[in-house]
Amino acid sequence: MFVLLSCAIAPALALLSYFYLRKEISKEPSRLLLHTFIYGAILTFPIMFIQHVLTEEHLFDTLFLRNVLVTSALEEFFKWLILMVALYNHIDFDDPYDGILYGASVSLGFATVENILYLLNFGMDEAFLRALLPVSSHALFGVVMGFYIGRAKFTSTKKIKYEVFYALAAPLFLHIIYNSILTFTGLEILLMVPFMLFLWIFGLSKVKQAHILSRRTRFEKHEYFIREDTN
Repeated sequence: MFVLLSCAIAPALALLSYFYLRKEISKEPSRLLLHTFIYGAILTFPIMFIQHVLTEEHLFDTLFLRNVLVTSALEEFFKWLILMVALYNHIDFDDPYDGILYGASVSLGFATVENILYLLNFGMDEAFLRALLPVSSHALFGVVMGFYIGRAKFTSTKKIKYEVFYALAAPLFLHIIYNSILTFTGLEILLMVPFMLFLWIFGLSKVKQAHILSRRTRFEKHEYFIREDTN
């Protein structure tokens, strides 16, 4: 059991540590990141319950609707909701890169519990593959979501609603593509490899852009305090 839990949790902790250590300015409070991770973990259970009810009621009979559209929409909506309700206005959310950290943290909390449940049911045979695919993809969906939420918080008022919309729409679109690929029996690996490469490149480009926005935000705050001191 200890080995199974270690294999289920280690990929998420490794990815979260990676994005945490990539932060160029001040490090984020570890307690808040832990809370965000726990929020994501707790989300797993209401999402699974809703999915179970929808399956039992046969509201979505086709595999594409049930496993691609509904699953993707439920998971990304609830992660987005947690970030907007619990973290968007938090005092420690003080630069755009924080959105990357919180987005990755809530996503990895969800992915960790999902991974534990999967390995408990099906064993350790696919532990390495799940670390490469579901866990890392959830982390990158969270990075993309967090990037747009961070940009929404530190942008002009007119653009906030668009950035908040992108924060939900962009990871949802990527998640739908990911789940769609899994439905192509026999072609999953052929299609998944280039998609995951694209997802990593796209996610890391958002990390780079978030760093640029964070430096700009810090500079603007510094200039503002200088002007206040001179007045």
